[in-house]
Amino acid sequence: MSATGAPGGVTFLGVRHHSPACARLVAATVARLRPAYVLVEGPADLNGRMDELLLDHELPIAVFTAHRDGTRRHASWSPFCAYSPEWVALTAGREAGAQLRFIDLPAWHPALSDRANRYADADQRYAEAVRRLCATLAVDNVDALWDHLFEIGPDDGLAERLDTYFDVLRGESAAGDDDTAREAYMARWVRAARRRAAGRPVLVVTGGFHRPALVRLTADGDGADDDWPEVPTPAPDAVAGSYLVPYSFRRLDAFVGYQSGMPSPAYYQRVWEDGPRRAAEALTEAVAARLRARRQPVSTADLIAARSMAGGLARLRGHAHPGRVDVLDGLVSALVTDALDQPLPWATRGTLAPGAHPVVVEMVAALSGDRVGRLHPDTPLPPLVHDVDAELARHRIDGGAPVELDLTDADDLARSRLLHRLRLLDVPGHARESGPRVGADALLTERWSPAPSADRLARVIEAGGYGPTVLDAVTARIEERVTLLGADVDALATTLFDTALAGLPEHSTRTLTAIARAAGGVTDLRALGRALAVALALWRHDRLLGSAGTAPLGALITAAVRRALWLVEGVRAVAAPADPGRLTALVAVRDAVRHAGPALGLDRDGALAVAGRVAGDAAAPPDLRGAALGLAWSLGDVPDAARAVRAVAAPDTLGDWLGGLFALAREEVVSGDAALLTVVDELLASMGAHDFLVALPALRQAFGWFPPRERAEVARHVQALHGGDAPPGDLLRLDADPLLVAAARAVEERVDAVLTREGLWEGDGT
Repeated sequence: MSATGAPGGVTFLGVRHHSPACARLVAATVARLRPAYVLVEGPADLNGRMDELLLDHELPIAVFTAHRDGTRRHASWSPFCAYSPEWVALTAGREAGAQLRFIDLPAWHPALSDRANRYADADQRYAEAVRRLCATLAVDNVDALWDHLFEIGPDDGLAERLDTYFDVLRGESAAGDDDTAREAYMARWVRAARRRAAGRPVLVVTGGFHRPALVRLTADGDGADDDWPEVPTPAPDAVAGSYLVPYSFRRLDAFVGYQSGMPSPAYYQRVWEDGPRRAAEALTEAVAARLRARRQPVSTADLIAARSMAGGLARLRGHAHPGRVDVLDGLVSALVTDALDQPLPWATRGTLAPGAHPVVVEMVAALSGDRVGRLHPDTPLPPLVHDVDAELARHRIDGGAPVELDLTDADDLARSRLLHRLRLLDVPGHARESGPRVGADALLTERWSPAPSADRLARVIEAGGYGPTVLDAVTARIEERVTLLGADVDALATTLFDTALAGLPEHSTRTLTAIARAAGGVTDLRALGRALAVALALWRHDRLLGSAGTAPLGALITAAVRRALWLVEGVRAVAAPADPGRLTALVAVRDAVRHAGPALGLDRDGALAVAGRVAGDAAAPPDLRGAALGLAWSLGDVPDAARAVRAVAAPDTLGDWLGGLFALAREEVVSGDAALLTVVDELLASMGAHDFLVALPALRQAFGWFPPRERAEVARHVQALHGGDAPPGDLLRLDADPLLVAAARAVEERVDAVLTREGLWEGDGT
């Protein structure tokens, strides 16, 4: 048996998805064989919609599949671009008069449940073999290896080289149960096609990993009948469907997370259209144009140097002409003169790492390209697309204009809820600039600004996997989110607020129940505090949804306050720095006792007792001790704060303690007895330069709790202590960084000490 052929006239082509070299091989093979059938790895449930798939779309496009039942939800994409071997097999096969069939299991099938992209190369299955090949050929990764072996080499003998490559990889890799099931299913299609072809050629195009198994499974066709395999259908309780969506080069690019294994789609599009030599030249031009458009200096001399370096690297690496990595390495050598803090992205695999050099980022973007596909106007669309358009028209929302909303007006409230529902479905169009937020004063207005996106239609189609109407889809989306979040009270609290904004009272109740169920076992004080803040905001202010003052919210607030106070007493970390998250949680406890205490019967005396114990607990972190004193003060139990602050006057604790106090009782500090601020001023004035430098970062964080108006009140008090007639606002402005000033003061103090020790300084200026 030959590498590419099997008895009975079947030719197997194992390909790498999104490879121009493989696409050229497929086109040439179709032209040579003129096959009766072209069988392609792809979802068999789309066979009845081949005419829809092959409309005159502008590529790239993808088949989006969504599945949802009582146990799982799955969404995946099967993308096609002009140089996808699968797409070329379909289009060239149709031109040759062949019958076309997808032969793989549907994308929603459990065998593909772990694949968000059908045409992702699962390189981990043969990672060790690839590693050895890379080491032998002195290349960095599988992408450079692939280019070296196939993309920039001659087409002569390409099929044999591919067969050998995939035989080596598959020979050292075991297929899992999912791949075994898929290959058995595809083999049934191949055997049926061979029988139906009656001696005419059959071409099978699949991922190279599957080719060796399919050759083996179809070697003996005895016993096969002429019937095509049955296409699986979803369970009766499942909702599943597939639609074509516009796709983009950005979503295809491995550098931004797509698992295709082929990065830089704009570069490979040029390879497909013009060949690797011209693609290399175009790559240099594209990078230069992009950098110049961003006002990065790129001279003609730089480009000459880059091309010379790329040519030299290509010759050194045994390439007939520069490949992608040769050109990129040449550009870096010519355009990047400073040291790089991380490996070049094309020397590794995966997404572009944060902190990459700006020139490198622009180079990667130039290779990625900005092409966005477009569906033919006759393409069927899911019902949600039409419902979104109808709802936006009904509520008079124009995607190109800002939307100003008065939430006390019934029509504006309905418009707000629609926009929030689309936000929860991740449908672009408008972004909210202002409106009700957790922990802020109640707002009754909203502003949304236009946020156009080239992916909008694709995102609406993808959201259609949740339901046919906006209400159905967002309801299913919230149900899924609540189920997936489990006991994550922080995320559940965000969902609770979202359901209120979207006008989904039924799901607000369900989310509230999930939070209440999880609250009793929460150990993260920060997460519990955020949940309490959301519940309290809705209980106090949510006249819009109608949940203000309701018993379920009240029960959650009561339970959360009790749990938070219990958690506070268990925190032990004497030297821990201030933690804004747990301080914010105590702020929520304070507000709950203040504003909901009488109505809900919250135990104010119990809260004061906890505050007293924590404030005096030397084993508690300084910020919590200060916050506990502030809690008591804010609830009306006036402490001797001036005396308490003297007990924590050490430079490494003072700022953290004050941070806790100010977080809970900043109004009391500003409007009450000024003795506390006077003592703080005395303590700071008595510190040496070194101690002040130690204390300064925490002090800055502490005073950050004051808004500008209250900070001005503090400045006025300090001015009164020291005299002077400058406006108090001048004390709040400093041209230099305070940390730099403090460090300079510490240096001066050390210099003075050295001079005094050596008898060079008398301390009186002489």
